[in-house]
Amino acid sequence: VAIKKINLQWPKRKQVTVNELMVMKMNKNPNLVNYLDSYLVDKELWLVMEYMDGGTLLDVISKTYLLDDEIAAVSRE
Repeated sequence: VAIKKINLQWPKRKQVTVNELMVMKMNKNPNLVNYLDSYLVDKELWLVMEYMDGGTLLDVISKTYLLDDEIAAVSRE
């Protein structure tokens, strides 16, 4: 599993986090990292998700050059 720790001290961040959590809970897809559970630890929300070997999408796109058709295929999936 992977745990995403979110600091809840900022009011705007709380609403974004609630929205993100609701979307993750409602959507299950074999092509996406799925939400498993969440915990409130002190002033942090810990989101437990499936582990994705290879890093985040940001890691991949910042280190890899993709052609237009490859970007389209990733976006479609």
